[in-house]
Amino acid sequence: MKKAIVMAGVLFALTMTAGCGSQNQDHVATAESQTQDTAGGSGTAAQSENTDQKQTDGDRTDTAEADVIEEALQDNENTEKSSKVLVAYYSATGNTKAAAETIADAAGGELFELQPAEAYTTEDLDYNDPESRVCKEHEDPDLQDVKLEEVTPESFPNADVVFLGYPIWWGEAAWPVNEFVKENDFTGKTVIPFCTSASSSLGDSGENLAEMAGTGEWQEGKRFSSGAAEEEIRNWVESLDLSAK
Repeated sequence: MKKAIVMAGVLFALTMTAGCGSQNQDHVATAESQTQDTAGGSGTAAQSENTDQKQTDGDRTDTAEADVIEEALQDNENTEKSSKVLVAYYSATGNTKAAAETIADAAGGELFELQPAEAYTTEDLDYNDPESRVCKEHEDPDLQDVKLEEVTPESFPNADVVFLGYPIWWGEAAWPVNEFVKENDFTGKTVIPFCTSASSSLGDSGENLAEMAGTGEWQEGKRFSSGAAEEEIRNWVESLDLSAK
């Protein structure tokens, strides 16, 4: 009888243990399922956010690229509308160079210095010495064929307007500019001479250069005193209305 009671107790205990184990497994399975669902939901949300972010970044990139293209087209249009300007000059003492730099800045032009292959020294430019180079050249026109290091700048073919600057020597354009004038074709270009001088006027220097060139539309030139004020030079450039050239 005791054995029967003991056996019944053991069976009851085993049954209860099995039931608890089953319930625990159900709870664990349910928790795992919920965890997976939550993780899956979070992953989907993250993927959605990443997709939205990529789309936003893409839209911003497209907009930026469109702005760059539009700006480039606008710059190109403005360039086509404006004249291409070249400022060529010979300067003996620096006065013409200073004027040329101001003109180039005011006109948005490119500078090109006419440099003699054999540069002039201070002694060469001594007008008071009959034995100086410049005096001998003045006395003998054959010596005025001064060779330049470079006659034609790369930008010359595309220039619409050419400013040509020089000092006045004995009432004429300093002859180092002659080779530039003779060797280049100014057809279709507007040529505007300018000079610097302590006292001499422009005179017929511009007309003589135009005759020497034989091509180009030569305009009336402008004379500036040595050390002319920048404002004076800029005002003159603005008065030319280069956009209409």
